[in-house]
Amino acid sequence: MLERLGYDKNVKLEFNANRLSGLWLLIIGSVIIIATIVGGKFVLNPIIFMTGFGVGFYLTNFNKAIVSKFMDGELSKFQEKMANIGVLSLFPLIFVLGGSFIPRSDWRMMWLGALLATGIHFLPFYFSHGKSMIYLATICSVLAIIGMFNKEVPFIYFGVADGIVKILFGVNLLFFQKRNRVYKLC
Repeated sequence: MLERLGYDKNVKLEFNANRLSGLWLLIIGSVIIIATIVGGKFVLNPIIFMTGFGVGFYLTNFNKAIVSKFMDGELSKFQEKMANIGVLSLFPLIFVLGGSFIPRSDWRMMWLGALLATGIHFLPFYFSHGKSMIYLATICSVLAIIGMFNKEVPFIYFGVADGIVKILFGVNLLFFQKRNRVYKLC
């Protein structure tokens, strides 16, 4: 299946977007923490979240100065496809995992569903950022699932924890990971 998307096991993959991804994770993790602390009726403040998400997305995807400063080279066509799959999978995942709670105004479960969807959507980024994405996906998903099954624990703990995890992975990608090369994918 990966071959149909352009994967060639003889071509080395370089993870050249790790620093840019780290910057994005720092931004979105901070936004999630602030939006959760402000909270309000919707548990995680949607105005703060959407504003922060929009600004961060613009800066890390469309601002040429920032993108060129934090990219260490190009992604392969295969990596670009996998990154696009990751991004595009987020919205249907949020709809499926969190959308059903909107009519009931169960904002806690809606946001936990969105955080679970976000965790899952990190999986395809393994191909453009390496193994750290598997760990990030696992931790974020487990946090959201724990929150779903422990309704007595206030959402603020899960929202802040999710933001902290994203910030820690962001710091790692931005400052501590070198360009990795992979010869074969597992």
